[in-house]
Amino acid sequence: MEIKELRSFVHIARVGSFSRAAAELYVAQPALSRQIAKLEEELGIALFVRHGRGVRLTSGGAQLLERAEMIINFVTQTGEHVRASSDRLSGHIALGLPPAVGVRVSAPIVEAFRERWPAVGLHIREGLSSSLQEWLLDRRVDLAIVYNQPALEAFDVLPLCSEAMVIVGPPDDTVIERRGGEPLRIRDLAELPLIVPGFPHANRRVLEQAAVQHGVHLRIVLEVDSVTLTKALVKRGLGYSLLTYTAIQEEVERGDLCALPIERPAIRSIVSLATLREQRASRLVRTMAEVVRDNVRDLVVDGAWKDYATWLGDSEHGAGLSVADE
Repeated sequence: MEIKELRSFVHIARVGSFSRAAAELYVAQPALSRQIAKLEEELGIALFVRHGRGVRLTSGGAQLLERAEMIINFVTQTGEHVRASSDRLSGHIALGLPPAVGVRVSAPIVEAFRERWPAVGLHIREGLSSSLQEWLLDRRVDLAIVYNQPALEAFDVLPLCSEAMVIVGPPDDTVIERRGGEPLRIRDLAELPLIVPGFPHANRRVLEQAAVQHGVHLRIVLEVDSVTLTKALVKRGLGYSLLTYTAIQEEVERGDLCALPIERPAIRSIVSLATLREQRASRLVRTMAEVVRDNVRDLVVDGAWKDYATWLGDSEHGAGLSVADE
């Protein structure tokens, strides 16, 4: 069993496809298949099951993935330790971002990380918080920015900021115009046709919890998981939605959407940085976590989010990456 074979195996498990892994590793697919076949022959078990969209791990493959990650991390950390005197870092890291955040933070994160660690390969993956959570568990990403992360034993969670959610309507909406800028109350939501994501989307969980706590029956007319599609439907006047202001800031400034805050009480989303607990020792993960934290802080404290989000990363509650959850 060779480390090269284990690295190939882990990469296939991360992306869920032989062809995609071959392209990303710059290896011919037949050669990649031979490496996995050799591993399966040595272990005497099948590692993957093929399906229409790619492959998934067998139970034996899942066990090998856990050990292979440990072996690769140990080899990586050994190399990092030896090279520490020259302050160089190499390897590969994958960062997961939700759509509403990714547009704002991806470019400065990539620029800052490349400037500090040009030898490290960087993979950015975009997905809903529920998908990012699964990708963390499957090792498809090494760390991720997530909304309203529930407490899970497997994760370290560092709260970064909280954002108040707003009610979003089409341009020149009469319901919102009649309020003259006066915030909505949570009970007012019962009167509006809502376009919201389905479960287990983080925004849906927060909204439903707030509605139950205050005895509000929500009038949901459409379930849409995509933030981009939701904004397009709201703009056409097909309903209202609840989103963080950072997700609709550009559209409001262009006049494509209008928004009102919700008060008595406010509904807030928590933006956090999540990693697997077992990756605490990885210098790559710790370094990327620092870059992500610094860039989100710049946006919240001095940048485009300063009027809409509250920084949590310097609080006792969010002081370190080992914090379990809020």
